[in-house]
Amino acid sequence: MPHKQALLRRLTRPAGHRPVMLAIAGDSAAGKSTLTRGLAEAIGSERVAWMCVDDYHRYDREERRGLPFTPLHPACNYMEVMEQHLQLLAMGEPILKPVYDHHTGKLVRPELFVPAEHVIVEGLLPLASPLSRACFDLTVYLDPPEELRRAWKVRRDTRDRGYRDEEVLAELARREADAASFIRPQRQYADIVVRFAPIEGRPVSEGLSTTVLLRPTAPHPDLSTVLTEDTREAIHLKLVRDLDGKPVDALHVHAYASPEKSAAVKAAIWGALGVDREPPPSLGLVEPGVRSEPLAIVQLLILYHLVLARRTHDGSGESAPPAEPPTGEPAANAASVASAVAR
Repeated sequence: MPHKQALLRRLTRPAGHRPVMLAIAGDSAAGKSTLTRGLAEAIGSERVAWMCVDDYHRYDREERRGLPFTPLHPACNYMEVMEQHLQLLAMGEPILKPVYDHHTGKLVRPELFVPAEHVIVEGLLPLASPLSRACFDLTVYLDPPEELRRAWKVRRDTRDRGYRDEEVLAELARREADAASFIRPQRQYADIVVRFAPIEGRPVSEGLSTTVLLRPTAPHPDLSTVLTEDTREAIHLKLVRDLDGKPVDALHVHAYASPEKSAAVKAAIWGALGVDREPPPSLGLVEPGVRSEPLAIVQLLILYHLVLARRTHDGSGESAPPAEPPTGEPAANAASVASAVAR
């Protein structure tokens, strides 16, 4: 199906009959799962379904050893099946999704994947074709500096997947050509580009700050109430040139800001969602015991988009105040934002 026809079918689906589709793309160990996990927990498990398109690998780890390309190459993935499944999900239909086990490197039993009110699709190649891109309401690309991403990959693959340092570095070298040809070009198609990195000249101990490119392909929130002199220590906006030379808004979120300044920014964005409670604790969580205020603010900005898209899908315009969470609900904050997102 041509991508324009797929887009038209999705947009003309009756109100309330299709999920909000979010894509989060980026190279291996760019932070996709960390970003997604906080969003999914904030929305609530009953209202979000989360999948990884790396499950569409065509070959298992052993079979790939003799191949001239890596998992980053479309030829190593069932791209046509992925495109078909994304179209079905965008229309609210379930799929029988393949499953790739990253720990064993094996392709295992497929599983039924049923879309919820929100579907988050993350992975290496969700924006690789016009047809797949036509399935999403919002697209995000994670673009950390290569030196930082490589360090994250070595740490993750040696700690969680049983590799040795030299094995990970050798695989990174083998993947470089495919990353340059197929992963990084997806950056140009994202509505939001997120780059976590230390600020030059400041100590690394302050943490990673963030630059968020807000492209005009999506209706970004009005930040006029957030971008004040009182919050400039934590966040400010500049007009910069993108890689293609076009002007784009760049939102800088500073890791060195005081907790009070960061809290004020989060409260302002959170208030725009109409939720009269503290933001969910899952926002900004990098791993147990490690938090990032810039990550939390990026997740709040994405949540704002999901709220807007949900209201547009439902044709509801302005939302009503969020419902009270059910009695006895253990994650009251998650329940309250899920209620807001659902409206």
